[in-house]
Amino acid sequence: MIRSSVFKIANIFLLCFGFLFQSTAQSTNAEECIKNIMQQTPVVGLSVAVVKKGKIIYTHSFGNKNIEANTPLTDDCLFRIASISKSFSATSIMQLAEKKKLSLEDDISNLVGFKIRNPKFPETVITLRMAMSHRSSLNDSQGYFTLDAINPDKNKDWAKCYNSYEPGTGYQYCNLNYNMIGTIIEKKSGERFDQYVKHHILDPLKLYGGYCVDSLDNSRFATIYEYNDSLKSFNASPAAYAPRSEEIKNYTMGYSTPIFSPTGGMKISAPDLAVYMIMHMNQGKYKGKRIISKESAKQMQTMLSVKEGYGLAILKTDKLITGKTMTGHTGSAYGLYSAMFFNPEEKFGIVVISNGCHPAYTDGFNAVIKKTVNCLYDNFIAGKNSITILLHTHPTCSATSQSPAAFRSCG
Repeated sequence: MIRSSVFKIANIFLLCFGFLFQSTAQSTNAEECIKNIMQQTPVVGLSVAVVKKGKIIYTHSFGNKNIEANTPLTDDCLFRIASISKSFSATSIMQLAEKKKLSLEDDISNLVGFKIRNPKFPETVITLRMAMSHRSSLNDSQGYFTLDAINPDKNKDWAKCYNSYEPGTGYQYCNLNYNMIGTIIEKKSGERFDQYVKHHILDPLKLYGGYCVDSLDNSRFATIYEYNDSLKSFNASPAAYAPRSEEIKNYTMGYSTPIFSPTGGMKISAPDLAVYMIMHMNQGKYKGKRIISKESAKQMQTMLSVKEGYGLAILKTDKLITGKTMTGHTGSAYGLYSAMFFNPEEKFGIVVISNGCHPAYTDGFNAVIKKTVNCLYDNFIAGKNSITILLHTHPTCSATSQSPAAFRSCG
């Protein structure tokens, strides 16, 4: 009996050691893979997070936070994640819709406060849902950092903001859509946009970040660099974290909102973005805290433009990881590239953020980001490069064997 217990303990120890060894091997292989990517292609830094079975199992950062100071990138560094930010704005809208403060079928003119109609189709209402799914027929030709671009009273060329097709019948990705959506959040909630997101998404999830540069610890910002292909060098992009204190002094609720860039201005770390991703993967819930309803989460993840795979600030793609349909969003601005994608059925997801890398694309994704995502998937999810420890039990070494001879033969 004692020998049997000893054998059980030994077997458990070996099994635990095996799992630990396998996990270490996965991390080592993944890190070597990513370092190889960075050696083959110009990259300033990469911060990553891997989620498996609904939990964060790995985070790591590579390269530099700041080239000039030669400071290393760390997991708590904050990045302006660009267009992944749109999903925070869409999540906020879904919360307000659940509270009956608005409807996705509302005329966006009534929500924003001035007429928004495609002049070629003046009778066709442009709904909030159309704007959220980039089917509004709007474009960014007149800019998107101020609502003046589309306001007939402010811009004589406002009509150029509209494409030639009828709203709801075509797709064009448009940042102006989401800067308008930010103003709607203010008008319907009574809170300044950045404060609403903090109070209703970030704080409940215990995440550090936000849209207002001036309210964050700027020592944690990862400097963003744009790659100059002709000079083969990186140049810092200070505009990525430009302060807004002066603009805030003259802030007009429900109109000045684009200064926070609801379309691309969220600043957050890779591990915290992974927590936010898990919430969406779990249909709006994280560790018992519900941020949006299951129905709202489902709506966000349902494709409205099938060709583009786009829903409500969340898209679906089968071109990121071979054989997998992934749900999430990408981001690119000022030289930064980011990706947040998950598989809700298999409960895994990956976050990759680079504060500067070569801008080449493949299959619709930044090549460095795609390679890094697949490197992490292969090692931590698919286990293609992992080392598996097999514990072989001698046929006579069962837990019920009491024979001393049998026990000795297991040595």
